[in-house]
Amino acid sequence: MSKLNSLAISDNGFIFKPSTGESFTTNELGLHIIHLLKENKSTNEIITEITREFEIDKLTASRDLDEFLDLLKRENMV
Repeated sequence: MSKLNSLAISDNGFIFKPSTGESFTTNELGLHIIHLLKENKSTNEIITEITREFEIDKLTASRDLDEFLDLLKRENMV
């Protein structure tokens, strides 16, 4: 996840991509997912963590994670 390590990420979800000068914002869930990705957590570990942390079911957690990972890939952040 070296691309993630190059991002500047604030505690309130502001993400700055130095390679392009672009900036993005994310919600608390997205911010938590990014931190877990930076810790090299597996997909299953992330789903387990966000299920527990955000009190959502596994299906919702999996769908949210897939959608967020797709966004990160489209924006070339992973």
